[in-house]
Amino acid sequence: MNIDFTPEDEAFRDEVRGFIAANLPPECADSPTLGVMTDKSVVKRWHKTLYEKGWAAPAWPEEYGGTGWNATQRFIFNEEIARANAPRLMPFGLTMVGPIIYTFGNAEQKSRHLQGILSGDVWWCQGYSEPGAGSDLASLKTMAVRDGDHYVVNGQKIWTSYAHEADWIFCLVRTEQSAKRQEGISFLLIDMRTPGIEVRPIISIAGLHHLNEVFFTDVKVPVQNLIGEENKGWTYAKYLLVHERTSIGGVSESKKKAAHIRAIARAERNADGEALMDDTAFQRKLAGIEVKLTSLEYMNLRILADAAAGPQSSLLKIVGSEVQQALGELAVEAVGYYIEPFEQGAPPGDVNARGIGPAHARNVWADYGYGRAASIYGGSNEIQRDVIARVILNL
Repeated sequence: MNIDFTPEDEAFRDEVRGFIAANLPPECADSPTLGVMTDKSVVKRWHKTLYEKGWAAPAWPEEYGGTGWNATQRFIFNEEIARANAPRLMPFGLTMVGPIIYTFGNAEQKSRHLQGILSGDVWWCQGYSEPGAGSDLASLKTMAVRDGDHYVVNGQKIWTSYAHEADWIFCLVRTEQSAKRQEGISFLLIDMRTPGIEVRPIISIAGLHHLNEVFFTDVKVPVQNLIGEENKGWTYAKYLLVHERTSIGGVSESKKKAAHIRAIARAERNADGEALMDDTAFQRKLAGIEVKLTSLEYMNLRILADAAAGPQSSLLKIVGSEVQQALGELAVEAVGYYIEPFEQGAPPGDVNARGIGPAHARNVWADYGYGRAASIYGGSNEIQRDVIARVILNL
């Protein structure tokens, strides 16, 4: 694999960098980010800017509004977005359900939903996990019973990120109980304004409200909202997870975080009074993580370039979450006692009291807490290792 960028690649990087410099509003670049996103209004403003440029969905086919970029160009774009501290766009529409709709949906579903996803006007959330059906997703119990031209949905989803801000939810539901677990699942699109849907907040270990429980009580969903064939939802879900995990590796975000840790380490002092960045033990820890991150970067490029990568994306999920968590732990070590004045329950940047300690210490603990879930969400790392063993290694 040739790891050198071509002159054309570098010209493309200059184009992207120039556009971001000219069009990223300062309030977007300066908005503190925790986990997936920052304030909704900030994300929507930046999404609209990219949409008007035609850059909102780099991985989509051109016929549906994508850019037509190759894997290297998409990688460069993501790297420049992270370098400029631009907000990450909400992934549930662009990265997850959008590809499902344009790949498996019918003409009416594509016409109805894709434009809103592309423009950022319609926000989605993901209804997969349930109590007792997280890593073992095939054991889900939320039922969808056909009643004429509707399904009647009853059940519960949990850990549903940003359900309180979403317009629609894409759900895995059980439509057949007598078949094998995976063969009785269907993929439904559900309007969050439908009567019978209740969203309850879950406050995370990071002290923020981005997670939710979603309850369905006799929710009527038109049959026309079924993606593909009934009882084939597991097939579509696996396709979606491949798309999710090629981005869940978080290479660009981890590179940005590593650079931030270096800046912290140049400012902080160890017990001997020397700059933490000059401490041999600290250097060794950071270098070890950065070596792993570089390996992840090239693995990500290979998988992006291979449309048939399939279960290899599980490797990205495992290594990406391990790198993310290791960086979070090292950041906590670097700021030391300054992690203690943690504004529980306050969004990043929303506290008007004078901060305690240096600015670079703010949100380090909340970011660490958020990252503890990285090895669980999107399919736990233990499950991903089972997939690799069975599908890739044939064990």
